[in-house]
Amino acid sequence: MSKKYVLALDLGGTNSVLGIVDREGKVLATSSFKTQAYPVLEDYVSTCASEAEKLISTYGCEHEIHAFGIGAPDVNYWKRTIENATNLPWKGVVPLTDLLEQKMHLPVRITNDAKAAALGEMLFGAAKGMKDFMMITLGTGVGSGIVVNGKLVYGKNSFAGELGHSTIRPENGRACPCGRKGCLEAYCSATGVARTAVEFLEKDDAPSLLRSMAVDEITSKDVYEAAVKGDRIANEVFRFTGKLLGESLANFATFSDPEAFILFGGLTKAGDLLMNPLKETYDKEVFENYRGTARILVSALKDAEAAILGAAALAWLDASGS
Repeated sequence: MSKKYVLALDLGGTNSVLGIVDREGKVLATSSFKTQAYPVLEDYVSTCASEAEKLISTYGCEHEIHAFGIGAPDVNYWKRTIENATNLPWKGVVPLTDLLEQKMHLPVRITNDAKAAALGEMLFGAAKGMKDFMMITLGTGVGSGIVVNGKLVYGKNSFAGELGHSTIRPENGRACPCGRKGCLEAYCSATGVARTAVEFLEKDDAPSLLRSMAVDEITSKDVYEAAVKGDRIANEVFRFTGKLLGESLANFATFSDPEAFILFGGLTKAGDLLMNPLKETYDKEVFENYRGTARILVSALKDAEAAILGAAALAWLDASGS
């Protein structure tokens, strides 16, 4: 492969972060700008191209860029479009990929941000060398990317693998932002942990460090800090969350018989508070044929670089000529 670098874009609802990344996953330079500052798509494209060209010029690699990869929300991979994104300033079907290709004269590839994270893990992180694994992102929501035989699973409309919206509590389940009830995301995201803490405080009158806070201000970080100080209710929140995750991964194993589950995101910082009940429940609940065959790992990528590395991995693996 003659070209040495790729451009990568982490397109978020607040910030857009650009980077130049080499084949080994080293992020050589980055820049960022505010996504919401460009309500007109063509203005966003012009700014993105301009910022990318500045990065390339500063690093002196004008003729060494292989492709441009983008991780974004609500992507239709097959049509190369963003569709009906709720947290971006452009509505409907957004042909960002085609416009950037025309502007920059580079192969441009785009995929859902959680799927990009799976590619980043496969090329640069804990899944290096694996061909069958599931990436589960535990942030504000729950995202996922499923890799089978070295390829991401997309499905007919490229929305396959939305494991965060699998139902884990069909009876009287919590409302999820997706409109369904009882979704994994409603329980095992950072916001889900905060909701669990409020529920546990309401049904248990035991002393808790969390009682000094307004219920609508409790965060998963607050629950973690209370738990490490020995707070009983906070510890029970993580046991409950880990148990639900363990049950869910045991179900997911039956889909693709993965070599590993790789967890990424803020909740993984809870460490054993989350992982011990997760693994204990998984081992107890998983179908016998899968017991002991899949590792449960935490991402090897740095939080600050993970999204850029995911987009970069897409550019390396998916662009024409790769």
